[in-house]
Amino acid sequence: MQPDPAAVNSMFGRIARRYDLANRILSGGMDLRWRARLVAAVGRAHPEGVLDLATGSGDVALALARGLPAKTRIVGMDFCQPMLDQAEAKKRASGGSQPGNLSFVCGDALNMAVPDASYDAVTIAFGLRNMADRGRCLREIRRVLRPGGRLFILEFSRPSRWFRPIYNLYLLHISPWLAGALTGHREAYRYLGESIGRFPDREALSAEIASAGFDAIFASPMTFGIVALHEARRPPGDALP
Repeated sequence: MQPDPAAVNSMFGRIARRYDLANRILSGGMDLRWRARLVAAVGRAHPEGVLDLATGSGDVALALARGLPAKTRIVGMDFCQPMLDQAEAKKRASGGSQPGNLSFVCGDALNMAVPDASYDAVTIAFGLRNMADRGRCLREIRRVLRPGGRLFILEFSRPSRWFRPIYNLYLLHISPWLAGALTGHREAYRYLGESIGRFPDREALSAEIASAGFDAIFASPMTFGIVALHEARRPPGDALP
């Protein structure tokens, strides 16, 4: 079953104000390390322009702004305005320490108002599984990337077999209860847990990325495999159909 965009938008709007706190606690702070790995990988590609899709409250975009050269143009895009409001508030709270070339825009990752071949890199962290059509999202990413540009997907994955029973107990039972206490919206985190359980493993997601026209695909598992960083490239010389 594909996520319903209106329901996903409404859900994230309800939890926006407590979203960051819940992430820190539910991940035991590991989300900071995962994002650091993502930023380091993007840095190795030396992009001049980066689009962070499903930017949410802006954590990845802000981390990119801190970790990449000041000349790098960074745009965070999300379709949920309350989450973008949180991102803008965090940028203002930084007291000007974030580069001025970081901006946030409201937009739909399935139909971006972005010209072809506009960015050297696209990132999406923990947002691909919430897309109503993953294939369409990946094809849109390929369209807005320059030939030779890089895609970075940080997403939950299938954990190591020995760890799976412990993880599933936490994901489906403990984390919704804890998140409910933190945010007042237990059902939202029940959905998030179920969406993680339905998401493809590393091999299947890599196949979907290849089907969307990317090459040079590889995945790096982290934290017993519960998260993976997928990297891919729009082939040099690639011409869109």
